[in-house]
Amino acid sequence: MIALVLLGILALVVGGCVCVVWAERGGPRWARAVAAVTLGAGELLRRSGKNRSQDLDQSTGGGE
Repeated sequence: MIALVLLGILALVVGGCVCVVWAERGGPRWARAVAAVTLGAGELLRRSGKNRSQDLDQSTGGGE
């Protein structure tokens, strides 16, 4: 069951990356919408990763 969920997530990620490339080359409107969602989700994940690493540095006393 977990493998199916991971495969589904992988399919969404790969599909989103394909839409980003396709939209960059002037793809249809729906591909541009999927690309925008994909890029937005990536930015949110990047920001949450930075926040977690900063929180971890503060809690362990590192980063100074």
